[in-house]
Amino acid sequence: MIPSPLSRSIEDYLKAIYDLSRGEEPASTSAIAETLDIQPASVTGMVKRLAEIGLLEHVPYRGVRLTKAGHREALRVLRRHRVIEAYLCERLGYPWDDVHAEAEHLEHAASDDLVERMASALGYPSHDPHGAPIPTTTGDIEHLDLATLADAAPGARLRIQAVRDEEAKELRTMAADGLLPGVNVLVNKGQQVEGVVDIVIGDSQGPSLAVKTELARRIYVELQEE
Repeated sequence: MIPSPLSRSIEDYLKAIYDLSRGEEPASTSAIAETLDIQPASVTGMVKRLAEIGLLEHVPYRGVRLTKAGHREALRVLRRHRVIEAYLCERLGYPWDDVHAEAEHLEHAASDDLVERMASALGYPSHDPHGAPIPTTTGDIEHLDLATLADAAPGARLRIQAVRDEEAKELRTMAADGLLPGVNVLVNKGQQVEGVVDIVIGDSQGPSLAVKTELARRIYVELQEE
């Protein structure tokens, strides 16, 4: 039987597994341990418990994945997190590099009613400040099939759709460089230097910028028509 309410630990596991598997592919116990920064032995015990209460299922030799109930609960927590991030940014003036850590705490404490009041006050936003889609109250979420800036071919015209939000320092770098959701970029056609992606912000006349590959892997882009 699924406990109600879920503990913070269970919610963290479900959200981490959803993120690792994008809701479909199995997640390995080693990847879960790395994401949550805990020992693999602890993951093994929790995974067994979550399977027993119907939130996870084992995939032999591949890891675990969310059941339908687990998927629903993961999206509920994800909605809380992303609505709170949007509210902190838009109504309380938090910088986008601070809201992830705050939302990590508040997502477990805020009631569903409070989160829905936040969403209503914002006009029911579809995306969080980092461009990630916010699940609906009915458990629907926009699925983005995006590549990273690091994977882009020379000459590609792209639009930044979303960025990873866990590292505050990297978010500050992105903001300082203008690498924000909704911004168009052009990958230079010339020879790329190893370790960086050479781009132009905006059109071909915009400023040039050398983005470290490690940072570029955290920026999700969509190819634009010529």
